[in-house]
Amino acid sequence: MISYRAPLEDLNFLFNDVLKMQENFLRVREGEIATPDVIASIFTEAGKFCENELSPIYQTGDSGCVWQDGNVTTPKGFREAYSAFIAAGWTSLSGDPKYGGQGLPSSVMIAVNEMLAGANWAWSMYPGLSEGAIATLEAHGSIKQKEDYLHKLISGKWSGTMCLTESHCGTDLAQIKTRAEPADDGSYVVTGTKIYISAGDHDLTENIIHIVLAKLPNAPKGTKGISLFLIPKFLPTTDGAAGPRNNVNCGSIEKKMGIHGSATCVLHFDGARGFLVGKPHEGMSAMFTYMNVARIGTAAQGVAAAELSYQAAAAYAKDRLAMRSISGIKNVDGPADPIIVHPDVRRMLLTQRA
Repeated sequence: MISYRAPLEDLNFLFNDVLKMQENFLRVREGEIATPDVIASIFTEAGKFCENELSPIYQTGDSGCVWQDGNVTTPKGFREAYSAFIAAGWTSLSGDPKYGGQGLPSSVMIAVNEMLAGANWAWSMYPGLSEGAIATLEAHGSIKQKEDYLHKLISGKWSGTMCLTESHCGTDLAQIKTRAEPADDGSYVVTGTKIYISAGDHDLTENIIHIVLAKLPNAPKGTKGISLFLIPKFLPTTDGAAGPRNNVNCGSIEKKMGIHGSATCVLHFDGARGFLVGKPHEGMSAMFTYMNVARIGTAAQGVAAAELSYQAAAAYAKDRLAMRSISGIKNVDGPADPIIVHPDVRRMLLTQRA
């Protein structure tokens, strides 16, 4: 299998010459940390992590996750890579310094995410989903929710998910059946089943924070009646640790065509304790904060897949021998020349590269 190589030259060119990152960041944030040298150093170190830690376990990850008795185990090497990832502070790169983040522009994290996805798409889904949860709580969470959850999410010790889809509705979320009943202590009792939940359960983090769409009693019809809830896998204790197990369980792992190392789950909320995020019946607008982060992440994944495809095609074209070059023999000691010397192959590779 082809080994991933981080496109450092391309990224540095985009940030310094096209986006003019330092100039624009200084104007917006009045900081001095996004210098070309700092960004180049970040990309270099991220590239090393991707090449040395993630790319070698890409094929292992394709063997898939294992579901047993409601718990998901990720492929061999995933936990070790994730531990190294958070130990190096990568999850906090663009986080709010108030909650332990480094305060770098989100565009820097997007570029790092592209490299992560190129090196190991399945693995990259786990930290990637947390970014949307962080953005949602920053924009719509209460002061207590921010204090209780953002430090752990930004540090990478806890992770997040986005729970929208149900078996009978995907894009038409007005039809969701998940319900949230008010409890005496101000929390909510949430009941329902969500499907296609990326990173819905795994063994990488101490806790998983589910951001869930549900409806309150007597809610208005349609999407105007949807509210947003925070439902932790483990309820936090008073000292901020992951405490008792909440009533949310993984019923199964979805069968997929690819990225088997990313656990796409069926989640059952069986009277799970949840907490309202934002105002009642304004869940759809709040969830769009999460969805917009996910959309950018999806675009970065597309760029990553294109980059890895080009790298694999170029490597193959250099090794595959077929016929002779029209301009004369290039591989004197071999039975044929590498196909990269043929004009049409070069045209296709240049089209990919562009």
